[in-house]
Amino acid sequence: MQVAQLYQLYLEHPVVKTDTRKLQEGDIFFALKGPNFNGNHFAQQALDAGAAYVVVDEETNVGDNRIIKTEDALLTLQQLAKYHREQFSFRPEGNLPFIAITGSNGKTTTKELAHAVLSSSYKTYTTEGNLNNHIGIPLTLLKIKNDAEMAVIEMGANNPKEIEGYCKYVQPTHGLITNFGRAHLEGFGSIEGVRKAKSELFNYLKENNGTAFVNADDEFMVGLSDGIKNIITYGTDREQIKGKVLDSSTFLKVGITWEDGMESIQTQLVGGYNLPNILAAVTIGKYFNVPGEEIKASIENYSPSNSRSQMIMQGSNIIILDAYNANPDSMKVAIENFAKMEGSNKILMLGAMMELGKESQHEHEQIINMIEQFNWNKVVLVGAGFKQIKNSFINFDNSEEAREWLKAQHFQNAHILIKGSRSIQMEKVLE
Repeated sequence: MQVAQLYQLYLEHPVVKTDTRKLQEGDIFFALKGPNFNGNHFAQQALDAGAAYVVVDEETNVGDNRIIKTEDALLTLQQLAKYHREQFSFRPEGNLPFIAITGSNGKTTTKELAHAVLSSSYKTYTTEGNLNNHIGIPLTLLKIKNDAEMAVIEMGANNPKEIEGYCKYVQPTHGLITNFGRAHLEGFGSIEGVRKAKSELFNYLKENNGTAFVNADDEFMVGLSDGIKNIITYGTDREQIKGKVLDSSTFLKVGITWEDGMESIQTQLVGGYNLPNILAAVTIGKYFNVPGEEIKASIENYSPSNSRSQMIMQGSNIIILDAYNANPDSMKVAIENFAKMEGSNKILMLGAMMELGKESQHEHEQIINMIEQFNWNKVVLVGAGFKQIKNSFINFDNSEEAREWLKAQHFQNAHILIKGSRSIQMEKVLE
């Protein structure tokens, strides 16, 4: 079946799922497969659950004309998403703005803030949660409806050429790279590899007359954007939109200067390292003519609930939960920010950093050396990345062990930072 024919079926049944457990009657099910699963084996189950059609790429024993056989179900999903995205290029009101956001740190927070700002004035669709990969991005595109006025798409990557591949079906009109950090070094090989991979977004914008939002504080970023047709800058110095940290002792308060003067914004985020994320969202909002008061209100009302820079009150204790991901750069700034916060009874609970390849031992040693420079009440390290290095702190194999330790302590009036890579699941410490 050609993608144009499949698209007509999609228009009749515009909800796509890849998990039979989430299927609703009338959905289209794509039977994806990976090292530990094969959706083709669930074709009949999908039909029984009410799927309108099931797209497979293997022979099945299901004799039903609702089964659509393709060479590659994942590729077909991506092609369908691309076809759907292209429909927004030919609307009478013009091409729908598709804003792509990538980077090593802060991309999800930036995406959430930008979505909050744009949603105050436009019907805006965005990536749900962290669905920012080769499966999540097509699913995000296919959720965009005809009433869309804006789309904000998050792009994650572990290896070179991934961002380049996403751009082929997202076809972003605007783009932003938050930063270049030492994340996923196992796949990228080095910080230079990270920069090269993330720059694939700017390369696309150069080739397609796009617009880039650029943090002018990053000289490498500025140089990388050279050649892009439209460049909008922000930063902490002489930019049209600039900002500074006013207070980061608890929740972050920033001052943003734009053409209307300076505006203070009291956020519900933790850490001065979120200033560039806020600046990016403000810049996107101003570019798309969102009123200043709406930008301020949107950012002030945004409350993180995704284990990113999330402050939780638990009895007399203040907990900073930043456990959705961790790499050497984000771990460093989180520890530095925590050290600067008010309070003397501070407990660090850190999970190991993953996907660092041959740099893993060195990077974990660097974090341990950094921890030793401050005075803490307790330090708990979780995971093999830390445990393989000799240290004087409390060490556990997993977050479940750390949770039992925390329960037994009965801390009062404590400040607790919980951070670690996604696979360590440090949020379980609070269960």
